Amino acid sequence: MASKIVVLGSIDGQFPNVFNKLKNIQSKNSFSLAIICGNLFADPQQATSSNDDNVTSLLNGEIEVPLPTYFALGSHALPTRIIEKLESNAGEVCHNLFFLGKRTTIKTSEGVRIVALGGTLDPRVTAGISKDKYMPFYTLDDAKTLRGANTADILITNDWPAAVRTGSKVSFPDHVQPTSQQCVAELCATLRPRYHFSTTSDVFYEREPFFHVATEAEPEIRPITRFFSLAAFNNPNKQKWLYAFSLDPKAAPPAVLPAGITASPLSGPSKKRALPSQGESYSRFSTDGRGSHHGHHRNKRQRQPPPTQAECFFCLSNPNIATHLITSIANETYLTTAKGPLTKRNTFPQLNFPSHMLIIPFEHAPTLASIADPATRESTYNEMQRYRSALHAMVSSKSQGALGGVTWEVSRGGGVHTHWQFLPMPADLIDRGLVDVAFRVEAENEKYPKFETRDIGAGTEETGDFLRVLLWSPTTPATQEG
Repeated sequence: MASKIVVLGSIDGQFPNVFNKLKNIQSKNSFSLAIICGNLFADPQQATSSNDDNVTSLLNGEIEVPLPTYFALGSHALPTRIIEKLESNAGEVCHNLFFLGKRTTIKTSEGVRIVALGGTLDPRVTAGISKDKYMPFYTLDDAKTLRGANTADILITNDWPAAVRTGSKVSFPDHVQPTSQQCVAELCATLRPRYHFSTTSDVFYEREPFFHVATEAEPEIRPITRFFSLAAFNNPNKQKWLYAFSLDPKAAPPAVLPAGITASPLSGPSKKRALPSQGESYSRFSTDGRGSHHGHHRNKRQRQPPPTQAECFFCLSNPNIATHLITSIANETYLTTAKGPLTKRNTFPQLNFPSHMLIIPFEHAPTLASIADPATRESTYNEMQRYRSALHAMVSSKSQGALGGVTWEVSRGGGVHTHWQFLPMPADLIDRGLVDVAFRVEAENEKYPKFETRDIGAGTEETGDFLRVLLWSPTTPATQEG
């Protein structure tokens, strides 16, 4: 059953007015709970006598909190009297007002799982978790520990995740620079929450939703995260400080990705094992110039380190991936148009676009055979073949049988991210054997080993480096050459 939830930005001590507004809203909406991001109380260093009086009234039960409300730890410390109350009353300030804590995972009575990381990153602490649960600072280990929660419906952080605006078309004031941290990005990438809320004092920001790559444990699920940064209550720019929504914690992610969605801009925790450089096939689609120099320097000390998944231009976790080129995403692989196609839009008028396509596995592996899990390896290969068959059907239908296709794979143990490339080809050239001959002649000219026509079987067990070419036309069966 869906729960109606309302989330608020920083209150900064103005809670009498806010709770009164919540009471009016609650009478019309019946929210299950409220969450306050940022600062509920005024900064103790700047608190006025009026702020102190409000705290007294709250502790005495003279201010009504109209519904169960959870508040986070913001950018400044809590008032001393509030800390004393929390210590003596198991984290409850008064009826219906609960402290989320600095490093917290809770599950509400409605089944909503909330993870909170309060405060700002403390650069003075390089290791260990913070001891004081009320000071507005957290450590890298605090953020890392929360990754053990594995999942969340709602993630609350005071700091933004690093690179969250990458790939977004939503405007944002240049003069506003929210504090962002890579450890928060890694936390969000690990938990893959349905909603991630943070705060910005005078600006409201709603990013386009973004999807996360499916995991081995849940290969058919691509969770979607919506990131919001709420402005503070009573901000001078009249920016949105409140956001209401319904959430069913048992609902599965949508089968069809919504319009306007992007791939996740966040890079998750780095892996212990890095893979070697891609080489020429990778460099064609790289935009950082790394691949174009690979292999020209024999001195190992001059070689650049291999790209990580966050840097690989075929990994969906790369925040710079060209998502606008992606045409389809499946369970193990995705289909994208080439960034630098060999053909032009008018090369095949029947198709009306270049049609140079890439079929790319999610797995960051140099070859299909190097995908560690046998089941994943097999399902990846089978899905790539289904994409290839779908491309055949598309070009044949659009061209009324005039076009076939060439698919090729450069498989190298020293690669980075294996993939197939597909290009339409006039069917009569394939039928007459001219494409076959062209590959053989060019291989001879370049002093490569001779092509062999053979059945590749499962297609994932070959060892060693090879170039595999698959030819198809509507009138002849496919052949494999490697």
